[in-house]
Amino acid sequence: MLSKIFHFLYLKVIVSIVVKRSKSIVYIELLNSKGVVNSEQKSFDATIIDEEIYEFITSYTKESPYYYISVLDSSLDQGALPTCSKDGMASFHDVSNFESRCYKDKWSYYTSKAGLDTLERKCIKTGVDFVFSPFLILNNFFNDKIDTHKAIYVLIEESYMSLMVFDNSELLYAQHLDVEHYKSNSELFIEDNEIPNSTSANDTIDLDDIDTLDDLEDLEDFANIEDLDSLEDMDEFAQAQEEEPIKEEKSKSSHHEEQNLNEDYQRFLLIQNSIKNFYRDSRYNSEFIEYIYIADTIKVGRDLKRFLEEEMFLSVYVRHMDLPLEVCAMTKLELE
Repeated sequence: MLSKIFHFLYLKVIVSIVVKRSKSIVYIELLNSKGVVNSEQKSFDATIIDEEIYEFITSYTKESPYYYISVLDSSLDQGALPTCSKDGMASFHDVSNFESRCYKDKWSYYTSKAGLDTLERKCIKTGVDFVFSPFLILNNFFNDKIDTHKAIYVLIEESYMSLMVFDNSELLYAQHLDVEHYKSNSELFIEDNEIPNSTSANDTIDLDDIDTLDDLEDLEDFANIEDLDSLEDMDEFAQAQEEEPIKEEKSKSSHHEEQNLNEDYQRFLLIQNSIKNFYRDSRYNSEFIEYIYIADTIKVGRDLKRFLEEEMFLSVYVRHMDLPLEVCAMTKLELE
């Protein structure tokens, strides 16, 4: 009874931490008995709980004895298996050095003990109450589809992708994909002409558009100009100098687009290879899949969707995910 009174008097503070490639996102919700009364999300240029992050978190947690620190598992060595039995799990993966949990007696997810130790060291200042698997996050995010659809489900982060195949809530296959490792170690260096339906720079020039007679006359008129006074020379030089930053900006934009295209194609290849493994491996109850649902946390380019549709003939549905908010939602489910 006394405990319920204290819970009524104090706010509940939920701290959700997502560590990305080079930064951390911290999302905090304050709740009372009626719901959320305040929230704040902040990004930090650190991948451990440093002094700045610690001060931000404690500015909220010091106000209540009821606070909970939740972290998304960012370990490389993790996954999910279509069974909960120890013997069944062993036929898919050696989990002797892993921590594993069963989800509703249907399927299991696991992560390495070494990865958990590393995570706890990163959060030593605050401690950790909950560590959530991205597979659990993905399952909860698409629970409206997983129960009734046979499809591929993919959670896309900066450095990783978590892929699951479900047939009406039955897990058929799962894999945790390391995007960063693939980018740095892949033997495939993607050139423009290797990317499906990529556009060559030469395609942007159409010589047939030139009106030959008129254009040649214009060129002759230009060639007949013998002298320009110095003022005009200076004006043209100044104009050229002013246009230079514009060209540089266009070059940067083009480079950014090429990089996005490259990353989209790399993610596509990882997904394609994973599904090929699903179809070929006799340990999995593989069936032909027509649909893929993507939880997009980083705003991937449109080309990933195009590659999946044109190369794998999949029907693609993309849904934006705010990952720290989903970690918070999982915490609230745990506390119910």
